[in-house]
Amino acid sequence: MAEKKTGKEIHCPVSKNCGGCDYVGIPYTEQLKRKEQRVRDLLSSLCPVRPIVGAKEPCFYRNKVHWAFGHMGTHLIAGRYAEGSHRIIENDHCLLEDEECSKILSDIRDLAIRFKIPSYDEKTRRGLLRRVLLRKGSATGEVMVVLVLASPVLPGKKGFIKILLEKHPSIKTVLININTRSDSMILGDKTICEFGRGFIWDELLGVRFKISPESFYQINHDQTEKLYSLAIEAASLRPGDRVLDAYCGIGTIGLCAASSVPGIRLTGVELNRAAVRDARDNAAANGKQREQDTDKKSTFERARFLAADATKYMVEEAAKNSAFDVVFLDPPRAGTTPEFITACEKLAPKRIVYVSCDPTTLARDLKEFKKHGYAPQYAVPVDMFPFTDHTENCCLLERV
Repeated sequence: MAEKKTGKEIHCPVSKNCGGCDYVGIPYTEQLKRKEQRVRDLLSSLCPVRPIVGAKEPCFYRNKVHWAFGHMGTHLIAGRYAEGSHRIIENDHCLLEDEECSKILSDIRDLAIRFKIPSYDEKTRRGLLRRVLLRKGSATGEVMVVLVLASPVLPGKKGFIKILLEKHPSIKTVLININTRSDSMILGDKTICEFGRGFIWDELLGVRFKISPESFYQINHDQTEKLYSLAIEAASLRPGDRVLDAYCGIGTIGLCAASSVPGIRLTGVELNRAAVRDARDNAAANGKQREQDTDKKSTFERARFLAADATKYMVEEAAKNSAFDVVFLDPPRAGTTPEFITACEKLAPKRIVYVSCDPTTLARDLKEFKKHGYAPQYAVPVDMFPFTDHTENCCLLERV
């Protein structure tokens, strides 16, 4: 592994002020040891913990990047907020952010200065440009730009966008999001598409996914493919299996499983209606793409995605005596609920594959699952976020 990839020579000039990286200056191999040990400390009393899956390239992995805009005197500034604050830290060469995205953001800042676009002032609630959000399809190279404004009127809009597109042909869509809120939410409720189709495409494990501004999509493409491969392997799927993808988002885990094992019957459940619409579009697009492969085409076409609270859906389905053979579970950081776990016992799937972004809540939930007849077989930590203390984990549970 090269010096750069182990982290031996990696330092960031603003790391102390920024606070976004916990492990700057620590060799990458040492980062992995620390993360694996933390997972072992939390889970080894519950199940075996396999070696952590590290990243081939631990730098420049974030495919979702946003900068806040402000001013220092009359000087427009842009960058990330320091940890736990709204103090902007300028840094055009972040170790975590996709390098092309960082360059595009730098050019947007320069264009904002050139077009004399005023930054938004949170105290006076005056000004226009609040933030810029970029999303990139790592496999497709497509880039989305979202200009977050306090008003829908952008001075010199046509010229601004024209120059930006000329400098960066990889930008496939430009949107304006109107955010008049006083809280810390990045996006407001209204989005206007100014160029392109309003979304971008990416691919995971050969499956295409439509990404909208609000879509949840893992920020590290290469590590996500490793994580999902582990989840699908753990599920031991067979044609005809009834599969539930709970907290499914835009359908990433379930549709990757459908591509891997044609013939499964997939149901995805997600509370966010916009994500459900994207999941349905993703299933349709992948079915159409596989016109020559009848089994895969029909698997995608039969996939169902429902807008519902995962716990409520599970409880209601349990009351109807429905059943699933396998459940994929990928909840938010807070983990799942006792009611969901109780419903799993009633639905009686053979296997549950739990993907967790917080080993602490995972440990809590595994103890609860054990009470309801599901024994954790093993857990695999995956380093989804190098240089931070966060770790994703894939855990297999089987019905006793």
